[in-house]
Amino acid sequence: MLLALDLGNTNLTGGVFAERRLRLRARVSTQRDRTADEWGLMIAQQLSQRGIQERDLTGAILASVVPPATNAVSEGVREFLGVLPVLVDHRFDTGLEVAYEHPEELGADRIVNAVGALSDMRPPIIIVDFGTATTFDAIDRQGRYLGGAIAPGISVSTDALFQRAALLHRVRLQPPGRAVGRTTEESLQSGIVLGFAGQVDALVRRMQEELGGAEVVATGGLAELIAPHTETVRRIDQDLTLRGLLRLYERRTGGAG
Repeated sequence: MLLALDLGNTNLTGGVFAERRLRLRARVSTQRDRTADEWGLMIAQQLSQRGIQERDLTGAILASVVPPATNAVSEGVREFLGVLPVLVDHRFDTGLEVAYEHPEELGADRIVNAVGALSDMRPPIIIVDFGTATTFDAIDRQGRYLGGAIAPGISVSTDALFQRAALLHRVRLQPPGRAVGRTTEESLQSGIVLGFAGQVDALVRRMQEELGGAEVVATGGLAELIAPHTETVRRIDQDLTLRGLLRLYERRTGGAG
């Protein structure tokens, strides 16, 4: 079995593949000050609760955009689960042609997403990832990764709003019944859900013009909330990143773990 880990600024998303099939997916909050022992114990417990033991794992792979926690997660997995994760960074041979001017500045998750998308979609492709930041990644007709756009994430933006606006309170993030809110709660839900959906459509359409058209896929924690209210996103794939990690592990080792 292969343990695939995607360490983001908000969450650590993990998956276990058995014979190339995703057997489980789990998500825990990222705390940068966790020690290697804390990370290792937590991940081991998460797996044990789902019936997976140390002896079941034959490999691991890790993509991280949180440098202060990368080594701790890697060492924790090695200590508690007996496998040292393969680390995905800008030096990793992904097999993907990257046309970005400074590849070393790219978050590992963006490249992993591109690999995952190309595993079962035909380019050109635009990937919208609703994470701590909302990222837009473009793959051209030749399958080259070109770059994209980075916008403040939904949670980051709304947290800043509620902290700075004394008369506004937190609301449940859910679709509004109408665009013209009749209460403060409805108005916030309209502005957040429909407003971010509009941002997605505006950026995606501009990218599609530059690419000459493109299929669009969304992933990330809030994809199910926002994507249905867009006009450009037709597909949601929450396993995109994990599938990309599986493909990269196979490329490195010649097997699925």
